Amino acid sequence: MSSVIPAAGTLPWRRRDGRLEVALVHRPKYDDWSWAKGKLDPGELPCVAAARETAEETGLTVRLGLPLPSSEYPILDSVGGPATKSVHYWAAHVTGGSGTLEHEIDEVAWVDVRTANDRLDYTRDREQLLALVRADREGDLATWPLVVVRHAKARSRSHWGHDDRLRPLDAAGLAQARRIAPVLAAYGIRRVVTSSATRCVSTVEPFAVAAGIHLKRRDSLTEEGFAHDPGAAVAQLDDLLRRHKPAALCSHGPVLPDLLDHLSARVSPQHHRAAWLTEELRTAADSTMRKGEALVCHVHGSGETARVLGVERIYS
Repeated sequence: MSSVIPAAGTLPWRRRDGRLEVALVHRPKYDDWSWAKGKLDPGELPCVAAARETAEETGLTVRLGLPLPSSEYPILDSVGGPATKSVHYWAAHVTGGSGTLEHEIDEVAWVDVRTANDRLDYTRDREQLLALVRADREGDLATWPLVVVRHAKARSRSHWGHDDRLRPLDAAGLAQARRIAPVLAAYGIRRVVTSSATRCVSTVEPFAVAAGIHLKRRDSLTEEGFAHDPGAAVAQLDDLLRRHKPAALCSHGPVLPDLLDHLSARVSPQHHRAAWLTEELRTAADSTMRKGEALVCHVHGSGETARVLGVERIYS
């Protein structure tokens, strides 16, 4: 039985003179044109690897967008045995970077999608390109991320004995918080709103410190605040939808179902994946997100016209 080698990559895209362009990378070792991608480091999540590999191979910092079709193909592993390489892909918006090339890449080419289709050396790579073009033609490509996070594992209520709002993360929760930080970085989060409870603040604080972002602490997102006024928590979500800015919101198990139900109402019935998107959000609401889980909503538009076009569930 062959082993599976996980990898991840992106299709960086931009618009020039009204034309959709994508970034291809050239590897002199194989003399081929493909997408920026690479193997996961031990314990690394695919979304984190996709952003890291893109930065390493293109010199560009990206914000992950809509997930694109994965690719699987046979290769030989490090000892010459049969293996399957499984690559997760995302559309990606360039947010910065020097463009300095490293590792095995000697050229990055921004080309229109027709040129990309002709230049790609592997048929399997055209599946991601086709999905990207289809999303663009349907008006779904330009999205921004809204990430809903359930706080990481905390010390037991029964063994705490103090104000529950001050209950801290346990050792496993602190490790989860460290793993959540690069996830939020991969999606280019620029605003973080959190329950003022210690266990929520500590979940997103490692990312906020690393990114230089000031946390917005909200009593309305605590369990106690939600019990007093559920509408105030939903109002925090609506405020993020109005701002049209990559954002994360961290709260508690009892609070999240109302927020996720509210987001499920933002799925357009006309969208070709409406049934799946709605089911994914409602399943997360009904079954309760795991502690330390991040649910990524890919949103198009803002305010009352904001629509959820993609959903990912990421477990730390």
